Amino acid sequence: MFSKSKKTERLDSEQREQYEYARKRVKQKKRLMQHFIVFLAGSVLLVIINPVLGIGKGFFIPNWFVWAILLWALLFLIHLLNVFILNKFMGKEWEDRQIEKLKAKQQAKIDSLYLEVEKEITSTEVKKNDPPEETTTL
Repeated sequence: MFSKSKKTERLDSEQREQYEYARKRVKQKKRLMQHFIVFLAGSVLLVIINPVLGIGKGFFIPNWFVWAILLWALLFLIHLLNVFILNKFMGKEWEDRQIEKLKAKQQAKIDSLYLEVEKEITSTEVKKNDPPEETTTL
């Protein structure tokens, strides 16, 4: 109200949608990097805990920390694939195509229902406009 600079430009819906998509992608990549850093720190911690401190020597799985790190690496790999590969196949363009398909199906169904209603209306109008049949008695 009292500022000297007035923003007359408004983002249209497409620009806003592109911005939101870009923001979500950056957030996904940021979380992936955080996951990677936690994975590295956790792996180092597991390696230090087991052999150096001797925690887990009586555990039923020898070298359990290696299996824990491998399992965590698998989860990180799944996260990585989800962010960089699956998002390309099922990303924004895929969502838009699916929405268009659903809209086309809905429109086709609406059109068929509209035709049925028109057919029913015209058949009732024809019945109303027909003169009643005269009965002749002999």
